[in-house]
Order: sequence, then C-alpha cells, then structure tokens
Amino acid sequence: MGKMDEQILVAPRELVFQAETLTFQGLLGEQSQTEAIMNQLKQTYREMRRGDAEEDPSFKQPIPYVVIRRGSEFFAYERLAGGGESRLHNKLSLGFGGHMNHIEADSFDDVLRINTDRELNEELHLAEADKVSIQTIGLINDDESEVGRVHIGILSVLDVTEGAEVKVKETEQIAGYWMSLDQLKAKDKYDRMETWSQFVVDLLAKE
Repeated sequence: MGKMDEQILVAPRELVFQAETLTFQGLLGEQSQTEAIMNQLKQTYREMRRGDAEEDPSFKQPIPYVVIRRGSEFFAYERLAGGGESRLHNKLSLGFGGHMNHIEADSFDDVLRINTDRELNEELHLAEADKVSIQTIGLINDDESEVGRVHIGILSVLDVTEGAEVKVKETEQIAGYWMSLDQLKAKDKYDRMETWSQFVVDLLAKE
C-alpha cells in the first residue's frame, strides 16, 4: 500500500469552522475560539484515503505540530540535501508531527496523544523520562497555500528537562540543534523557515 492509500483522519471544513464563522488565517492562540474548533474536530472527525483528502479542500486534516522547549531554547531542525523532498532542502522547522490515524481510544484527546507520541518516536531519540509536560497552545491554518488549505495544525509545546538530549534519527536527511528565540527571530534564520514555523515564532515572540 502506497502512502496515498493510507487511511487518515479528516473533518469536514464546514463543520470545523462552523460555516466559516470560526475561520482564521495564520496562528490562532485565542483560547475560546481554539476550544470551539477543537470541539468540532472531536465531534466530526472520520477516516479518508489520504490521496483523496489531499485533493479535497472541503475536508481538513488535523496535524499534530509539536515544538520542543528546553528552558529558553527550542529544538529546530533543517532538512538536508539528502532528504527526499527537494522543495524543503535547507528549510528550517520547529514542529514535529504528521497525519493522524484512527486508533481505538476513549476520546479524541487520547487519539491525538497516541498519534503525537508515535510521530515523536519515529523521528527523534528522546527519553520518556525527559518529557515534563505537553500543552496545546493554539491552531495553525494557512488557506493561502495549496497544501495549507487541506490541513489544520494542532500546535503543542513539549517541555523537556534541563539536561534532556534530543537527537534526530534520520541524520542523513535532517540536522537538529537547539536555538534561542532571538536566534530564531534573526532574519537569516526566520526567512528560511517553513510558514508554520514562522507562525510559531511570531506567537512565541509575543509571550
């Protein structure tokens, strides 16, 4: 089975955004609107073949997007020339995550947590003992790009212990390093970031 035949979670855009009354562009950190959209996702999600979902903007694919924080530093990563997607080479990113699959669980929150843990385990060496807490701080929506129109990011911050070691697994494709917020805001770094990561830095800079 190819990756486009994978069954992933989606939710009808019209219901998620309540007939566009909850629509936003960029990063949403406002709590009540975030909770309203999350509640719609929880109540309306279903499965769909990934290839169909990628071509159908009437559905939104929820994507866990986890930023790892160690004190005042954030774990950023760069896609190297050895990676598969040439458009992403030398791009910087802050978020780890991916498409969600259906899991038999008591709640959407459990489905989200299990999918998030799986994505982190696939991409990183990070000891469970070093994970302190994870908190959803907002949502990401980018209807101005073709890819963004069919996705909605669930932005979380994972705080890790002061001595935590985080390493990427695919070292030939990805390089990871700790960076301060000031470094991330610097123009030479900020301009190389994927759009979703720019949204995150903008939000963190306001805190």
